[in-house]
Amino acid sequence: MKVVALVSGGKDSCYAMMKSIHYGHQIVALANLLPADDDVDELDSYMYQTVGHQIIVSYAECMGLPLFRRRIRGSTRHQELGYRTTQGDEVEDMFILLREVKRQIPEVTAVSSGAIASDYQRLRVESVCSRLDLVSLAYLWKQDQSLLLQEMIANGILAVIVKVAAMGLVPGNHLGKEIAFLNAYLHKLKDLYGINVCGEGGEYETLTLDCPLFINARIVLDEYQVVRHSSDSIAPVGILHPLKFHLEKKVDIQSLTSPDNISETSVQKLGTVFEVEDTLERCEDTFKPLDCSADPIDDLAHKFNISRTNNKRTLSLSCSLQYSCNDLREDLKTVLAKIESLLAGFGFGWENVVYILLYIDDMSKFSEANETYVKFITQQRCPFGVPSRSTVEMPLVEMGFSKAYMEVLASNNKDKKVLHVQSISSWAPSCIGPYSQATLHDNILHMAGQLGLDPPTMNLCSGGASAELELALRNCEAVAKCFRCSISTSAIMFVVYCSKRVSSSERDDMQEKLQTILRQMRIFQLQEQNTCKALDPVVLYVLVPDLPKSACVEIKPVLYVDDGTEIATETITESSGSEAAHYWGFKQENWHDSCIRKLVVPGKICAVTLSITSEDAAKICFNSVSADSVNDDQYLQHKSLMEKSSRFCFYLLDKVMTDNGFGWEDLMSLRIYIPASLQMSIDMLLPMFNKALLELSEASQKKVLNGEEPIFSIVPVIGAGRSASSMSNIITCELLAQKSWA
Repeated sequence: MKVVALVSGGKDSCYAMMKSIHYGHQIVALANLLPADDDVDELDSYMYQTVGHQIIVSYAECMGLPLFRRRIRGSTRHQELGYRTTQGDEVEDMFILLREVKRQIPEVTAVSSGAIASDYQRLRVESVCSRLDLVSLAYLWKQDQSLLLQEMIANGILAVIVKVAAMGLVPGNHLGKEIAFLNAYLHKLKDLYGINVCGEGGEYETLTLDCPLFINARIVLDEYQVVRHSSDSIAPVGILHPLKFHLEKKVDIQSLTSPDNISETSVQKLGTVFEVEDTLERCEDTFKPLDCSADPIDDLAHKFNISRTNNKRTLSLSCSLQYSCNDLREDLKTVLAKIESLLAGFGFGWENVVYILLYIDDMSKFSEANETYVKFITQQRCPFGVPSRSTVEMPLVEMGFSKAYMEVLASNNKDKKVLHVQSISSWAPSCIGPYSQATLHDNILHMAGQLGLDPPTMNLCSGGASAELELALRNCEAVAKCFRCSISTSAIMFVVYCSKRVSSSERDDMQEKLQTILRQMRIFQLQEQNTCKALDPVVLYVLVPDLPKSACVEIKPVLYVDDGTEIATETITESSGSEAAHYWGFKQENWHDSCIRKLVVPGKICAVTLSITSEDAAKICFNSVSADSVNDDQYLQHKSLMEKSSRFCFYLLDKVMTDNGFGWEDLMSLRIYIPASLQMSIDMLLPMFNKALLELSEASQKKVLNGEEPIFSIVPVIGAGRSASSMSNIITCELLAQKSWA
């Protein structure tokens, strides 16, 4: 991509340019924001570093690139972490600056910045990029600061300290010193006082005088003045004010960039400095949100499959069309509008949605699905953060569904923590669009499905299914760390979607790799935390036709963010000491335990997977088959087997929840995976399972049902099971319950 680099003069923005070039991008322009008053060295801003701005004008000549500059006129130091377009704000100065760069150099498609740990800065850069249809590149984001500082020095960043504001840093002693000279001392201060060695906490700021990108000249600082802002005895604050400098020409220096590759538009402007002023066009005129209002849904013209749970904290809604002859775009539009209407019926909006599962019938039309999706779910409509999302292809049409099927998890409160990083970085795959990496709500962390993507390039890694799975797990762990937890010790459940292209032997290797990596992560994590407490998650494998980017595997973790409560790590259901209810004549037998995997956080969370194989179904039906019920019609026998198996599923799920102190009113989600090879349509399956649940409700006198709508969703798959090598269950259930409060 052609990149405009935001430069403050600091080491971070310069090294971010070097990393952008390393990953195949091309820097074609520089952009800088400076104080409106030349006599001012520093603005009171969380957003911009301006100390040393008098020297930045030389970067154009040093690098042989056009430099666009704008004086900051907007107000600074807003306290809110998130950002909405605000006239008169300092962020709008960046918008005007980058808009002008894009006008003069239309081929620019990305923006480089040096953000390492500041969400405040990153979110504002991403906001501006989103409005200008630019990609944010933040290759230093979330990198280990000690290693990063070492890298910068080793790769030729010559930068001097121009501001100090931390214990152990003294204006008269340390201003003007090179970071290479102070490297060991900064690490000593980290050990003593916990400072950020890259200065991310405002401990110090730098000015880059030379680096490999300075192909024409280096900057020599001849004279400067130390200006003390505070004489605090513990952490004095001072800045370096440049008085005199000159450029020292370079000869035959090999650089990371070559002007020969810069576009013709840019060639005419090499080394030129452009002052960007206000234009007649106002910022809000250039940013018009999509019209997201949904057309009214004619329920008479559409027949929907709808399910809804009845948890008082969160409810799961699923929706698809029946008998649709439309294309994917139209089906998804109708489903989204219907869900929006259902949410409104509860007084909810998209801002209440925590997680979304999107099933489509054809992954080659993923971009069409996204184009429709973003017309409903936007940053503007989700001010507390857009929901996390997983998207997979399922054999929908084969089982009587429409080409799009959607499930949403919505909360009755908006108290959630959303991680949405749109910048491409080395940290984890970016989410460029209205879906986030993870959402934390009521101690449950719902992660977006992760592929084996190389974060800085956003390409699938090579090496097949096992390599993709390993990288996907590393990506999940990077996300989990942002919430101070680990997938190795905090995971409740993993759903592993496998593409049908993956061979059985590859799936075996993949499962072994999953177990090995999690075990290694867990050992490291427990040693780091000096604890022995860890969850033992349930794992479910689902075989699907295709995944985004034609990936071999996608991982969807659910984590419990521990608040100190004692947790159960057992995953095999044990027989209850109390007498279990015998609905439909079922009685506890030893083999029942083999059908169930569970994890319980007492009084809080219950996660269950239930697997029914054809052998299990035969056992279920054996005692109930009488001479009168024997039928030569294979279809009727098949239907009878599924009816009895559906009752057994609810009997066993009810038993597990009851044994562990949970009820159906605590249900957050219940997915029932049915293989398309059974050739049973949704029209047949939905009444069958609903009838079984009705019978359970009547027999147990428990509040199981939720009006006329099912409390479960039926999901068509190629296969599913507890093992990656054997996904041949005829029924697989995935249940998540959270204790509901009155």
